[in-house]
Amino acid sequence: MTTRKVAIYGKGGIGKSTTTQNTAAALAHFHGKHVFIHGCDPKADSTRLILGGKPQETVMDTLRIHGAEKVTLDKVMKKGFGDIRCVESGGPEPGVGCAGRGVITAIDLMEENEAYTEDLDFIFFDVLGDVVCGGFAMPIRDGKAQEVYIVASGEMMAIYAANNICKGLVKYAKQSGVRLGGIICNSRNVDGEKEFLEEFTAAIGTKMIHFVPRDNIVQKAEFNKKTVTEFDAEQNQAQEYRELGRKIIENEDFVIPRPLSMDQLEAMVVKYGMLN
Repeated sequence: MTTRKVAIYGKGGIGKSTTTQNTAAALAHFHGKHVFIHGCDPKADSTRLILGGKPQETVMDTLRIHGAEKVTLDKVMKKGFGDIRCVESGGPEPGVGCAGRGVITAIDLMEENEAYTEDLDFIFFDVLGDVVCGGFAMPIRDGKAQEVYIVASGEMMAIYAANNICKGLVKYAKQSGVRLGGIICNSRNVDGEKEFLEEFTAAIGTKMIHFVPRDNIVQKAEFNKKTVTEFDAEQNQAQEYRELGRKIIENEDFVIPRPLSMDQLEAMVVKYGMLN
């Protein structure tokens, strides 16, 4: 069995961690997949819904306090809903050091500790969207992840961020073999949103793999420290994540994207801005 290694990128605040955790929960619960989430955000909030809100000792905190020899799987890896394995990279103390370096260090330590076992169907790297920083680009730069999905919406800044992430992807695609699997729309209910995403994704040579509608049940589940699937698997939104999971499982359409020029992007933004 080949483990699929997936990096999730997107603009800050777009809902990467929420999307990652809800998709992982659906993959485990509905599709019976063995899933690992490696949180690559210094905030260390990539696994809280899977672990029921329990704080998790991060790799960087353990390294800082105890030293590399104490970074063992039983100390930094926890299992949560659906038997999903969870690790948080963490980061340096605020204002000290490069958080991106923490991503590199944590992934290297997990590999040394053989955390990414062969029985896993999926490893998700939940990554900060700033691919300009070498540390946050590490999962795609060094071939740790083979697939990328970008979380976006119909909002202007989310599209700009997605286009910039694609530029980073192109830079690393030849050396690492990483490919774009598609754009996940985490809807914000803006006018013309689906049409905008469909036109943008077609223009850059990929597809919108799924349109996740906005539903307050996601926030209600989060207040209860759960994914939607764990909170109420019969909810329509749980079925949306189930469908997203199915599409990811069956996806074979991986591309090197063709990012738009700023003029092309501005023209598209203006076109759909007239609808709002």
